Amino acid sequence: MEVVTKIAPIALALIMLGLGLGLTGRDFLRVINNPKDFIIGFVCQLMLLPIVAFIIVLILDLPIEIAVGVMIIAAAPGGVTSNVMTKFANGDVALSISLTAIISLISIISVPFIIFKSANLLGVTDISSDITMTGIALKMALVVTVPVILGMIVRKFAENFVSSNISIIEKITTLLFVIVFATIWIEERENIFNYLKQAGFAVLVLNIIMMVLAYYIAKLLATGIKQRKCISIECGLQNGTLAIFVATQIFSDISYIIPTAAYALIMYLTGFIMIFILRRST
Repeated sequence: MEVVTKIAPIALALIMLGLGLGLTGRDFLRVINNPKDFIIGFVCQLMLLPIVAFIIVLILDLPIEIAVGVMIIAAAPGGVTSNVMTKFANGDVALSISLTAIISLISIISVPFIIFKSANLLGVTDISSDITMTGIALKMALVVTVPVILGMIVRKFAENFVSSNISIIEKITTLLFVIVFATIWIEERENIFNYLKQAGFAVLVLNIIMMVLAYYIAKLLATGIKQRKCISIECGLQNGTLAIFVATQIFSDISYIIPTAAYALIMYLTGFIMIFILRRST
């Protein structure tokens, strides 16, 4: 896991820089002007998703390492991929970007809190006393918040250049995401299938339940079909690179990271199936 530990922070910082390059002040002002849909997506992703994940790990009676790994991916915000998938599904891309941006910034507090709280409830005892919520939050700020703000500053002063090359930036961030997960699979190829047998079903259940649940909550409360599509996808496509970064900062055992790798594979499969279904809806 040595290679992953070294490349994950760099890859995450570059991915978040790419996210920042795609943001403007309008993405934050939109939340103030149209708060209802944002609040629904915010509650579904930041609050409901971890609760559903915790219920699933208890029902399935997973090994502690796998259970905590599932909670780590549930704590992660949506990533750039969710914005692209929302576009494919003819959803509300502006809402998707707003959710990704704001929840990513809040994640420096929410992610450590959810992980440490769930680890405590699950009885995890192998977290070093040197590792604290504050320490993890500060490290996340360096690789999440700072790159996003830097990307927004660059965009402000190079609007035309960034706008004309945004598709290239999106491809680069996707490639970085793939590199991180490919590295995990290569480094742990002898054990990966054994881990997947333990984690695969749990993350599949989590992924499907949350996309469907978020869709119907949005159907009941959100303003339209585009917003339903967006909120459903946001709850099904998490920032796996961020989850890996946090997992490697807290735990040295690869078992904690495997659910993230499994989720990364599954979310693309279920995501494309969901997009096919959503594109047929009116």
